[in-house]
Formats: sequence, C-alpha cells, structure tokens
Amino acid sequence: MFQKQNKDEQLVSAIHLEEFDQETKKSPSPEDKTYTIEEAVETIGFGRFHILLFLIMGSTSIVEATEIMLLAVVSPAIRCEWRLSDWQVALVTTMVFLGFMVCSFISGFVADRYGRWKVVFGCFIWGLYFSLLTSFSPSYGWFVFLRVMVGTGVSGHSQGFVLKTEFMPAKYRSSLLPLATIFWLIGSLLVIVLAFAIIPSFGWRWLIRISTIPSIILIVLFKFIPESARYNVSAGNTKEAVKTLEHIAKMNRSSLPEGRLVEPIVERRGHFLDLMDSTYRRTTLIMWYSWVVTSFSYYGAILASSELLERKLLCVTNADHPPKVLNSDSAPCYCHMFGTSEYYTMLISTLGEIAFVPVNILMLNVFGRRFCLALSMALTGVFFLLLNICTTSAGFTALLFILRSLVSANFNTVYIYTAEVYPTSIRSVGMGACTACSRLGGMIAPFIAQASGV
Repeated sequence: MFQKQNKDEQLVSAIHLEEFDQETKKSPSPEDKTYTIEEAVETIGFGRFHILLFLIMGSTSIVEATEIMLLAVVSPAIRCEWRLSDWQVALVTTMVFLGFMVCSFISGFVADRYGRWKVVFGCFIWGLYFSLLTSFSPSYGWFVFLRVMVGTGVSGHSQGFVLKTEFMPAKYRSSLLPLATIFWLIGSLLVIVLAFAIIPSFGWRWLIRISTIPSIILIVLFKFIPESARYNVSAGNTKEAVKTLEHIAKMNRSSLPEGRLVEPIVERRGHFLDLMDSTYRRTTLIMWYSWVVTSFSYYGAILASSELLERKLLCVTNADHPPKVLNSDSAPCYCHMFGTSEYYTMLISTLGEIAFVPVNILMLNVFGRRFCLALSMALTGVFFLLLNICTTSAGFTALLFILRSLVSANFNTVYIYTAEVYPTSIRSVGMGACTACSRLGGMIAPFIAQASGV
C-alpha cells in the first residue's frame, strides 16, 4: 500500500513537472524575448517624433532646391555682368553637378561608416560657408569654383532622406515621402519670389546671401534629430540604438516591444563593390540609369524653360521683342533680365511640382513603385515633345506646369524605390551612388538646354 502511494506521488510530480516545462516553453521570460529594429519601428508607430522628423529633415529639400534654382534665376544676371557666352553659362551648372556627383559617392561611403546625421550636419555647414562666399565672387572663375564647393556640400543632403526613411514605419513611407515635395516646392518658389524682389534693386549677390537663411535655421534644428538607430545597430552600438528608440517611443507616447534588441552586427559596411554583388548588380545598374534619366529630365525642364524665357525663343503667337545683344570679345552675348511675365511663368510652372503628388501617392500604394516610375517617365517624354508645338504664352505655361509635375513625380518614386531596395548596411552608399549618377544627367542637361540654342 505504501509503495503504491509512493508511485502515485511520483507520477503526479512527473505530470506537474511536465506541465511546468510546457508552460515555460510557451511563456518565455521577457529577458528571452527579442525584437529587431524593424519590429520596434512598427510597434512604436507614427507620432510626434515622426512629424518633427518630417518637418526638419524634409526641410533639407528647401535648401537643395534653393541652391539649384539659384542657378536658373541668377544666370541672366551673371551673363550680363561678365558678358558670358552660352557655353560659359552652361558650364556653371555642369561644374556644380560635377562636384555633386563626386562627393555623392564619398558622402554615401562616409554615412555608412560613420553615421547619417554627421554627414548631413557637416554638409550643411560646408554648403552654407561656400554659398556665402559665392556672393563675394570677384570674377566668373571664382563664381564657378565656389559654386562647385556648394555642390559638394549639397551632395550630402540625400542622407537626410535615408535618415528619414529608416525611422519611418513602412506603411507611411509611400504617403509621407512624396509629400516632402512640398519642401522642394517651397525652396523653388522662395528663390523665384526673392529674385523678383531683390535682383532688380539689390542684385544677385544679395539674393544669394538672403537665400542662406534656411540653412542657418536648419543647422540649429538638427540637434532635435538623433542618429539612425538602424545605423547604430549595424555598427554594433546597440545601447545607443535602444536609447534612441526609447526616446522616440516616449515622444510618441508608445512603448518598445518586450525583450531586448537583437540584430546581427554587420562587419562589412559602406563598400561600393557590394552594389555590384550578384544579388544587387542588376538592380543597381537599372537604378543608376533611372536616376540619370530622372535628373536629366528634371533639370532639363527647369533650365530649358529658363533659357527659353530669357532668350525669348518660344514659338508663341504673342511673343515680345527679342533681347538685346551685347558684343563680347569671342561671341555675341544675349543680355535679357527676367521681367514680370517671365517670373510669373516660372512661378506657375513651379507649382506644378506638387500638383501630381496626391495622384502619385495613390498610384504608389495601388500599382507599386516600378509601374509608377515607368508611366511617369513615358509621359515626361511625351510632354517634352509637346513643348515644340507653337502655342500661346498661356499654353506654354500649362505644358510646362504638367511637365514639372511629371518630372517631380519621377524623383519622388525613384527616391522611395532606392531607399527600400537596399539593406541597411549599404543603403547610404547605394543612395549616394544613385544620386551621384543623377548628377551625370544634371551635368549633361545645361549643355543641351542652354548651350545648344535649345
């Protein structure tokens, strides 16, 4: 009887032990649970931090647009001041994009090695310094050199887009990232309005000086944006990544997933040759070509419209008198400063950059990135051809309005696709390489739009 009771107790103890083991396996302790950066970002969700991130890092596009549009509105003024020929005017933009192209590779490499935030901040300081120096250029040669230095600084602005993408929950990227077009629009409109108000009375030098104010404001605001948590994890700095995620969760009044952050440390980061790995080679080559075409069409639209308005080469039924010709030592110099009607045309056409954004967001979510990029590029080619049709000034403005909306949509789509197609370890160098290729298109565009007689 006693032996039987002992056996029953042992059997019950064994059953309890087995149940305990099963419960332990089913309910691991919080210390045993793990989560990744992607899971943390999705769990925290969208909140106040992302609004701040969107406003500050999105505003980097204001500065980039300002520096690019300055080349379009200042070209008539420097043409008249230094009696420049067509190729000299075109060379300014080409050299700026050359500096942009070379340093885009460098900025992407440095960002993957040392952090996105450091690159964005350093490039803004660099660009601001040389932009101010440009306003004191004593000659054409100095103007070109200093604008090249500005271009090298602007090359790092794309890392702000990477930083923004890496903090943004996936479902918001296709909606919020295209909305950042509004910042580029603000920068473009700001330059046109300031040029209209400042150049006739104070000259192009004061226009450049006043245009640096957004850069100064942003440099102060950058302190509110932390380094990318994805970068910190890939660099092995997990504690700093967790600290950043906790700060974001607190701002959003949310919380992190249970457990600890675990992701493999990436030993090889920021190597250009990784883009040519068999996994990414085809994607990389297609993306490079896409960026060249996107940039060529975008800057071609801006510079060609500026040249057509300045030189009054439009085939319109209500054209004004042709510009006066100033003789120079080598070739005729067409000197015609923008008037009210030219500024209005540039202003209205620039507004086209945001006109297509709602449709672009809808199509990106419904049809995906590749289809949207293919469609907008095809339509871009059609509307470039339509610019050859003789029409009224209002008709030209309307065509230019639609063209600017399409080339802007190209940039929105290609930016998002590039940021998503590469992993964290090579995302910045991938974006840097793509933006560098885009500057090749920007280098070609001036000589087609400004030095070929349009």
